[in-house]
Amino acid sequence: MFALAIAVAVAMQSVPTAFTSGSGVANLPATEDAPRVHDPSTIVHDKDEYWLFATGPGVRSFHSAHLMRWLPGPPVLPSPPAWTHDVASDNRGYFWAPDVVRVNDRYLLYYSVSTWGKKTSAIGLATTRALGSNWRDEGIVVRSNTNDDFNAIDPSVLLDTDGRLWMAFGSYWSGIKLVELDPVTGKRLACNAPMVSLARHDSLEAACLYHHDSFYYLFVNWGQCCRGTNSTYEIRVGRSVAVTGPFVDRDGIDMLQGGGTRFLGTSGSFVGPGHAGILRVGKEEWLSCHFYDGNRGGRPTLALRKLGWSKEGWPK
Repeated sequence: MFALAIAVAVAMQSVPTAFTSGSGVANLPATEDAPRVHDPSTIVHDKDEYWLFATGPGVRSFHSAHLMRWLPGPPVLPSPPAWTHDVASDNRGYFWAPDVVRVNDRYLLYYSVSTWGKKTSAIGLATTRALGSNWRDEGIVVRSNTNDDFNAIDPSVLLDTDGRLWMAFGSYWSGIKLVELDPVTGKRLACNAPMVSLARHDSLEAACLYHHDSFYYLFVNWGQCCRGTNSTYEIRVGRSVAVTGPFVDRDGIDMLQGGGTRFLGTSGSFVGPGHAGILRVGKEEWLSCHFYDGNRGGRPTLALRKLGWSKEGWPK
């Protein structure tokens, strides 16, 4: 891979100057080029650019040649699909917490349609063959109503090594759920199949599924977001030998029983990190998330940080 300059929030790393890792990937302090981003998706690479998507009107997009300077791209859905108003009548096209994955020759982008504090929600799907244009609305993937015990927001999509496609999602209520998707359509493989419960806590959302070596990892957020420097978000993690769980933390506590090892939290001006995503660059892995920048009045900002693993196989 060519050398990459990566804008990194280093409030927790005490790195006074830039350093370069063995592959030529550079860690640099956060700069004015770090975009204002909330709920960033997994970063994906298309042709000569990296893309990420985030909460905002029509789902916001950003692109970058080297992961340093991010330029705003067009919204995924300039006009909200009619069905989104049927799901959440108060929603006016401001969609939350997208995630994106490439499957064969298409990009599948999942996004949340909801209103604050309600579980009348849905996860929608848009597809394209080239990032930046020509998105096609594919409708609803999962929906929740007032009589459901889960909330259909915050999708995280994992294309497994065997070609199976999975989506974790959920916020508060009964926690994080898992469904299997059809890699061809991007929709649920079996609409009547029961959802698998993965994690539960009294303040839980923003799942991120990831496979590394022989384990599946589930990153989640505990705490409160969206309060600037008063946000209490922190990222917790557990792991399992199967994508369907059970996921346990370093102390062996099941995440369905409130388990979750603290992975990344507030430190100094680096406040309330949330919505983890993981990008592979060559043989290295990088964690993306947003945080509330205490040096800029609590502005939600993109962070990209080197991800390592302990001898026991836990992320750090």
